[in-house]
Amino acid sequence: MDARGLWVMLCLLLLARCTSQQTPSPKRNGKRDSANSAAIEELKKQVTEIVQELNLLKERQALQTVCLRGAKILGKCFLADPAKKSFHAASDDCIAKGGGLSTPLSGDENDGLLDYVRQSVGPEAHVWLGVNDMVSDGHWVDQLGSGVRFKNWETEITLQPDGGRGQNCGVLSVTANGKWFDESCRAERASVCEFNIV
Repeated sequence: MDARGLWVMLCLLLLARCTSQQTPSPKRNGKRDSANSAAIEELKKQVTEIVQELNLLKERQALQTVCLRGAKILGKCFLADPAKKSFHAASDDCIAKGGGLSTPLSGDENDGLLDYVRQSVGPEAHVWLGVNDMVSDGHWVDQLGSGVRFKNWETEITLQPDGGRGQNCGVLSVTANGKWFDESCRAERASVCEFNIV
């Protein structure tokens, strides 16, 4: 058990001891009761703060593990999943892991994601992006519902996005050098989850 675990145990034992010593007594001094209550509240506050700090450390450790297995690109960790799934299944998997589908915010980030996908998924890969226009055709949003600021649609040959109501989810294509295409959300593609590094 590490030092934080021991500290939590000590606080809990002190809290239990203080609580067990508080038995109702008609001769008790009001000031002493007030001091004990204040001490107990302070201990509860300290235990809560320690638990929150421990949870933050666990999150950071999990992110470091993701970064070691995946790739770190411009303040984000990316972790590829070559298993082909629908957009919604891939999105749910990323959310369950504490992240979201990759959504590049700049050309440099898109290029870094392209290189990572090429190495980890393959040279012919198409991976889901965290962008869609399900609510309003032609209005592309990220997974939080915010308008997409950076876009890298393939516009020279196929004039993307071109799918209308039938193709509402975005993919990044390795074969098209990182350009984006719209596809049916039911299609099955590989995916890359992204995790913001705090």
